[in-house]
Amino acid sequence: MKKKAAKILIVDDDDGIRRSLDKILRYEGFETVPAENGMQGVNLALQEEPDLIILDIKMPRMDGLEVLQTLIQQGTRAPVVMISGHGTIKTAVEATQLGAFDFLEKPLDRERLLIVVRNALEKKGLQEENQALQRKVDDRYAMVGEHPQLDKLKDRIDRVAATNATVLITGESGTGKELIARRVHGASGRSGHFVQVNCAAIPEELIESELFGHVKGAFTGATDNQMGKFQLADGGTLFLDEVADMSLNTQAKVLRVLQEGEVQAVGSNKILTVDVRVVAATNKDLEVMIEEGKFREDLFFRLNVVPIQSLPLADRREDIPRLVAHFKAAFEADNGIKPCDLSPRVTGYLQNRAYRGNIRELKNLVERILILGEEEVLDGQAPKAPPAQGFQFEAFTTLKKFKEEMEREFIIAKLRQFNGNISKTAEAIDTPRSNLYKKLELYQLNVDELLA
Repeated sequence: MKKKAAKILIVDDDDGIRRSLDKILRYEGFETVPAENGMQGVNLALQEEPDLIILDIKMPRMDGLEVLQTLIQQGTRAPVVMISGHGTIKTAVEATQLGAFDFLEKPLDRERLLIVVRNALEKKGLQEENQALQRKVDDRYAMVGEHPQLDKLKDRIDRVAATNATVLITGESGTGKELIARRVHGASGRSGHFVQVNCAAIPEELIESELFGHVKGAFTGATDNQMGKFQLADGGTLFLDEVADMSLNTQAKVLRVLQEGEVQAVGSNKILTVDVRVVAATNKDLEVMIEEGKFREDLFFRLNVVPIQSLPLADRREDIPRLVAHFKAAFEADNGIKPCDLSPRVTGYLQNRAYRGNIRELKNLVERILILGEEEVLDGQAPKAPPAQGFQFEAFTTLKKFKEEMEREFIIAKLRQFNGNISKTAEAIDTPRSNLYKKLELYQLNVDELLA
């Protein structure tokens, strides 16, 4: 497919200059749009949405600097190259300070002109690619759903994001703690990177090097200097995932960074100052770990300036259809799969099953269905058949197993009594909905199949 020619708007009151530029640019394969004064140039910039604007400075009524300011105010994304027969350093500096890409003096040198034009268009293309990639990242890490509790969570995140306070995210595994951390960073306005460290995945002997960096020769295998995650996140956000898995020694060093804003690479005497916003996450109870002597209380207080609790999927089941659609579209786009609809049987199954692994489990299940097909995945998900009437007590070896079987049968009976309505069943048996969903998963019960 032939690439579309770049469109260049030429704004100059000199007809000879316009025709000369038009001839040069068209010969090089560009599309051109002429404008004979500043006001016409502003209007055509809005109408034509050019890829590049070549703008003369000296024009009657509305000069080029005024046009440039107007274009910037109205959000024109095209780079602007200023030209003038009366060029001065002062004018060039003023134009570039206002936002011009470059400044050329008349008479224009053809080769210099084409180099600047191509550089400007290349930069615009790279910016558009970066923006597209950023939109893709934003979509991938979006917090999908419209449940009121999720809206409250988003509001809390956005309020804390504007500050420099450390954040501690707690909640069950698979509930999207990384998404919360990324939203904190995205709404913070910090110009640095979002850097993630999974503290549970790094061996104890390497985690300090990973966090703080090391110098060449600091230990066996340290063949080069290496920057740590705190340095890489300077000006941005460092996400310490599974923070409870750090050793007490490492915890002490992280505490020092939070207190002093300073890091020291392994094997180095040099102390570096860093500006890092720390967001930590864990699915463990840190207060219990403090009592057990496994987590430093002073670090807990440093991290827990603003606590944020992630939401289990059981508390926002109304969002499951939106999440399914989101995961399905992302997987299809990433793998070049032609979009298709899921059958009512599959959507019903996904809506009603329990998810011990929360959103992560739902995502994995959607992808498994798209890869293996509906029948293969669902056929292996049938619940255990209920036992025959009249229990043989000899079959139960422990009281625990007997109680579990009784509980399972009780839940099945109540679900059938209330025609599969989770809310009414939970209310009737006096248990939270989230707990009932956990029981459904524990006993591998599918509401639709129970009612079939």
